[in-house]
This record gives sequence, structure tokens and C-alpha cells, in this order.
Amino acid sequence: MENQVKILREKMNMTQNELAERSGLSLRTVQRVEAGNILKGFTLKALAQALNTQPEDLIISSKEEINVQQAKKINLSALAGLIIPYGGIIFPAVLTYQTKDLKNRELGKSILCIQIIVSVVFSVLMIISPFIQKLFTFKFPLFMIPLVLFLCLKLFIVIKNGISLNKTQDLVIKLKTNFL
Repeated sequence: MENQVKILREKMNMTQNELAERSGLSLRTVQRVEAGNILKGFTLKALAQALNTQPEDLIISSKEEINVQQAKKINLSALAGLIIPYGGIIFPAVLTYQTKDLKNRELGKSILCIQIIVSVVFSVLMIISPFIQKLFTFKFPLFMIPLVLFLCLKLFIVIKNGISLNKTQDLVIKLKTNFL
């Protein structure tokens, strides 16, 4: 798992050397912290101040790490929709509602909301495509276009959110408000 100090430092576009200077710590100390050494005392306070955050924001418990792993499972389970109709909704829903952790459940609900919208739009497009094909007398099977778009969009969303969960422990593709 990536270190919070490194994540915040990169968000602020700082080098390790710049963080060392700004915090008053040695470059070697910053490197050790980013390598996984436990933060405490003066080092914790100095880095928190240099990164404009609270000391507790730099410390991640192992419980939080497990939550991100569960959110990754929920995100990957959405790929079941590529094989099983509405599997991209059913499997994430089951995994989301089995968890008791609030952060994990919220991430799961966000994943689920996106998957529901994508599946509903895809279903509507699949239903109307034969009518449009007949209306305009296309020779090409029109249903193939929404099918390919659906597969590409679903893969894109899962990959993008997976990368974001690894880096920032949050989703990059989500709705502003969840309807679940």
C-alpha cells in the first residue's frame, strides 16, 4: 500500500528534498518514512505541518487498508456484468451489503450506483436498437454498437476506479450524490 506522506507530497508537487527542507527533517528521514517506517513524535508533527494536514491523517491503520482491499473486490466484481446479465449490479450489491464498515459500504454504494446507471442505459439502447435499425433500414446489426460501447465503458470505469483506489483510496468515477 502506498504511504500517505508520499501521496500528499505528490499531490502538492513536492520532491522528497523539498519536503525535507520544508519540514526541517533530513532527506534520509523522509525517505525512511515513505519506505514504511512508523511515524511518531516530532517527525509526525513536522511532516503534518509541512504537508498542511493533521498528524492523524498521516497514520493509516491496518483496518483502513483492509477496507480498501474490500472496495477493490467490489469494484472488480462489477466485471461480472461482462459475462452475466446484470452481474455488474448483483455481485457488487451482495459484497457491499455484506460489509459492516461504513467507509467500505459507501465506496461500494458509489460503485453500485454507476453500474446501475450504465446497465439501465445499456438496456434501453439494446431495446430501441432493433426499432431504429428497422426505421432506417440499416444492414449492419445496430445492437452491436451499444454492446461494444457497454463493454468498453464498463472496463474503463473498473480500471479507472481500481487505479484510483490504489493511489488515493477513493473512486475517481462516481456520482456526486448516491441514490442508494
